[in-house]
Order: sequence, then structure tokens, then C-alpha cells
Amino acid sequence: MSDSFATRVRADFPVFERRVGGRPIAFFDGPGGSQVPRQVGDAVRDYLLMHNANTHGFFATSEETDAAITGARENVAALLNAPSPREVAFGANMTTLTFHLSRSLGREWGPGDEIVVSQLDHQANVAPWVRLAEDRGMTVHVVPFSAETYTLDLDALDRVLSSRTRLVAVGAASNAIGTVNDVAAVAQRARAAGALSFVDAVHYTPHRLPDVQAIGCDFLACSAYKFFGPHVGILWGRTEHLERLTPYKVPPASNAAPERWETGTLNHEGIAGTGAAVEWIASLAGDPEADLRGSLRRAYASIHRHESELFARLYRGLSGIPGVRVYGPPEDGERTPTAGFTIEGVAPDEAARRLGAEGVFVWNGDFYATTVCDVLGLSDCGGLIRAGVAPYTTDDDVERLMDGVARLARG
Repeated sequence: MSDSFATRVRADFPVFERRVGGRPIAFFDGPGGSQVPRQVGDAVRDYLLMHNANTHGFFATSEETDAAITGARENVAALLNAPSPREVAFGANMTTLTFHLSRSLGREWGPGDEIVVSQLDHQANVAPWVRLAEDRGMTVHVVPFSAETYTLDLDALDRVLSSRTRLVAVGAASNAIGTVNDVAAVAQRARAAGALSFVDAVHYTPHRLPDVQAIGCDFLACSAYKFFGPHVGILWGRTEHLERLTPYKVPPASNAAPERWETGTLNHEGIAGTGAAVEWIASLAGDPEADLRGSLRRAYASIHRHESELFARLYRGLSGIPGVRVYGPPEDGERTPTAGFTIEGVAPDEAARRLGAEGVFVWNGDFYATTVCDVLGLSDCGGLIRAGVAPYTTDDDVERLMDGVARLARG
């Protein structure tokens, strides 16, 4: 299936016409931001050139802007299986939205209250809560992960949960080593303790179809630029929280959810592109008459099959190269198709530079998952090399990456 599926996907991506050093580009940089299909670019361009206006005016372009934002909310609600599009707010990025939410939650918390975060998370789901705790005199507990299994220690979570816990923040998937966490179990534990739960689904959403109702969390955030859209952040929250909490916002702006959580004038063209990105994913199901959530479910199943097949080859290939170590769960474990690895004797930045010159694009560093690299003992040696498989990845891409890594490992 792999190459036929990728060929179909790549037909929508103009970027594959580019060459580096005379060769096509093999994009393994998706964990840092995906490529964008033509349909998304067209939606952004059409909005800017034909519908550009501010909201809530009594003229055509303003009404069209309102409609574009409403349509994007509906599409994202389908993507997340949210009960209502009124539970979907847009912002600059996931990090900004998380800081915004943390500040509002902090109005109700103070000394003696506690927050739980994870060693396995991106700093965007750690720093906002740590800063809040510092400001409000709260206590922060950190749930560790195992350097052997690369999974969160849920027994440790149970030990720190108490009646003083106000929020548990957890990532759905590690952007550094690919671990997929059982966030439904974490949300259930938080709820049993009387605490709220916040899920960072930024790295999860490009590979697995989110379902906020199945997870049972109170808040979830993700970023459209990781799932083939523009640079737009998304925050989902339960209606009762979005309506009850007081956000920091200038008067006399709308006090109705979700607009009350959106500060200033939004990135309207980006939001139009976000709605188009969801529709593009659904189009991979090949059934334009089906309901959007059903099409997304089938599309994600196809994406998962394609990515899993290619990642299994990549994982086994990299693991078989002398001097290469791959971190994270096994190829058939609960994980995303994201390989964090090292090459003995080759600094991650040098490896990324050498591969990039050959048109093989990978990331290097800690990717803001600083505690992951700390636990793995990699913080002082440049972190990891990171390669992510995407729907547009081909067999040839995987071969080129493995060949380039093998040559680097041989020196």
C-alpha cells in the first residue's frame, strides 16, 4: 500500500517539485511541522484576496469572514469529536493558548494547591503550569517516565494525586521519542481525585484521530501546522469551563464562548486554512458524501496503515546500523512513527546538516522536550536526531535516510 498511498497524497503537495542538490526532498521533519497541500494554500489565498475583513460587520466580506471561522470551528469539532463547535477556540499557537488558559485557571488557585506535569512532555505543557505555580505559591509534582520502557509511571501519578491536586497536564504523544500515552487513564485518575486534566495533542493529532469524549479530559490543545495546516493554535475545552472561567481579555469584547478566549483579531486566513486542512485529511477517505467525522475516521486508518508500514522498515533499518541507537517504544508498540536516535561519534547537528545537504530533512536537538533528553542522558551531547514518517513519505525516502545514516555511522 505504502507507495501507492504516498503517490496519491503527494499529488496535492506542490513542494515535491522542489530539488536540493538535484534530488527530490525527503521530508522527515514533520514532527516539527508538516508540509501543506495545495487545497490549504488555496483556501488561505482565497480568503486573503477575496474575503478579507474583520468580524461581525454588516457587509459581505465581514459576513464571509464570520462564516469561514464558523466553518473552521465545525471542522475542528469533527476532528476532535467535540460535542459542540462552540467549545473550539483559536489562537496563535498551542503554547500561547496554554499560557492564556493557565493564567485564567490560576485566578482560583493558591498556596496549598498542586499541579501535576510529566517528564515526557514538551515544555509547552510544562512551563505554563510551572510559571503559574510560582506566581500562585502552588506545588508542582513531576511524573517520571522509564528510560527502559519509555512510558509514564502511572503508579507514580497515583502516589502524587490527592484532594489538593487541581490539574494534571499530560501529552498524548511524545514529540521526541514517539511514546503514545494512555491519556484516558490519566484523565480518569485526575477526575477521581477531583482535578482537571489538560492534554497536549500537538504531536498526536497528525497520526491518530483525537476523541475528547473518549479521553474524558477537560481541555485539549493542538496545532494546525502539525496536521497539514497553517500556523494556528487550537484549544478545546468543556463548555462549563469555557463559560465559567474568566479569561484575560480587553473590554468590551464578546463574553460568549468561545470568542471570549480569543484575544484580539485572529489569523483569519490561517483559520480558513485550518478548516481546509481538516477537509483535506477527510478527502483521503475517498467518499465526499460521507459525514466528516466518518471520513476522518477512515482517512486516519489509511494514514496509520501507511505510516506504520514505513516506520517498521525505518525502525528496523536504523536499529540494525552499527553505532546507531533508536530511543522510544518498539516499532509495534504504542507510539507515533517518530524515530529519535543517535549516531555514535556524530553530533546530532552535524548529522542533520549532512543529511540536509543531500535533501534528507531531519531535526536535531531536544525539541523543547528537555526533560526527555535529561533522563536519557543526552542533554550535554546535542540531544537527538529526529525523523518522522508522514502520509507523503515513500519507500525511497526511507531508503535514502537509512543510507545516509549508515554512511555517517561508518565515518
